[in-house]
Amino acid sequence: MQASGNDNQIIWLQAEAPAKPHIGQACNGCGVCCAAEPCPVARVFLRQMRGTCRALEWHADVSQYRCGMLLRPAHYLFLLPRFLETRFRSLIRRWIAAGVACDSDAYID
Repeated sequence: MQASGNDNQIIWLQAEAPAKPHIGQACNGCGVCCAAEPCPVARVFLRQMRGTCRALEWHADVSQYRCGMLLRPAHYLFLLPRFLETRFRSLIRRWIAAGVACDSDAYID
């Protein structure tokens, strides 16, 4: 799958990934948003300013992409104490609006 954003960037996703929903429709785990550019969470915590987010994870069992920062934050943030993982996950879920609605303006060619 290829997606083009404002800068005509090409991203590569698993062929089994669901099609990108229209803006405002429910998130379906297509991965386009995270493959096109890192979100503010990745920029702050992973210090990644461009490219596909390093925390974007493909889950073949459900044929969807997931946010690794949400699912396993200690894997990406080695200094995050285990006792803070649950609280951190709830903050990440809210910050990225996980599962709420698509807000990516990238389009599929």
